[in-house]
Amino acid sequence: MKMNLTDFLIVFLGSGLGGVCRYGLSHVIQTNAGAAAFPWGTFAVNMAGCLLIGLIYGFAEKSDLLSPELRLLATVGFCGGFTSFSTFVNENYLLLGMSEGIVAGQPHQNFALSSISVR
Repeated sequence: MKMNLTDFLIVFLGSGLGGVCRYGLSHVIQTNAGAAAFPWGTFAVNMAGCLLIGLIYGFAEKSDLLSPELRLLATVGFCGGFTSFSTFVNENYLLLGMSEGIVAGQPHQNFALSSISVR
């Protein structure tokens, strides 16, 4: 697939929308989780994003209803901006620094569940 300016603009728009949705949804979930040290907001957003990208790719594979541009907008753009690997890594670093023994395995659990969600 040849990249052009339109593709970059599509990804730019999608990732901006995904980032705003990630910020809002993560904040709402974490606020409702109370004073939990576990980053429930990031966890939920990452799970939802993995499920969403799996559904989009599965749908696109079985039908011709999504153009390459729409698929780029939804997957690389929106889902790329929506999921947050850098936030995930930072929160795991903070959890390990707080010696939260119960969540020490959280990076592995998050990765495993994310992988299952995509499938």
